[in-house]
Amino acid sequence: MRADAARRRADLVRAARHLFAAEGGDVALDAVAEAAGVGIATLYRNFPSRLALADEVALAILEDVREAALTALGTISQDPEVAWDTYVRRLAGLDLGALSAALAEHLTDDLSAPVRTAQEQTLASVEYVLAGARRAGLVRHDLAPLELVLGIGLITRPLPAAVARDVPDLVPRMVDVVLAGLRAT
Repeated sequence: MRADAARRRADLVRAARHLFAAEGGDVALDAVAEAAGVGIATLYRNFPSRLALADEVALAILEDVREAALTALGTISQDPEVAWDTYVRRLAGLDLGALSAALAEHLTDDLSAPVRTAQEQTLASVEYVLAGARRAGLVRHDLAPLELVLGIGLITRPLPAAVARDVPDLVPRMVDVVLAGLRAT
């Protein structure tokens, strides 16, 4: 793939990811194309269907979650508290709400093979981080990897403008609350 074509494809995924997080998986594909600075024909050349675009968004986010987990695993044995805190805050910055929207395009049993494989690998990496955090007493024993990822996705969804204006620090505050609430008792 030519460099300019690859860049346009990445721009489409980035725009879809942001719009899925902000507006849900049923956002107009014209809006995705416009946000990426391309025409709708370019979107359809890259993604023949909404489902194909949703798959690509899901794969991109799952890769980011997996990379965050691998980074945390590299440091959790030296300083578990910092590694866990950094990991959860990094997850909060990943547009995880877009993952929920992208996966909602599928029924649980209908995930494409690449998305299912990426999801399994990602959740396994999240479980390794959770295991390290559990050993350090930083997280409850009953938290599942999917619960963590979806929970962070829920609290980091974009807020209506009025809410964001009136409570500008809501997301960081909610991340603090979640971190405190996840502690082992």
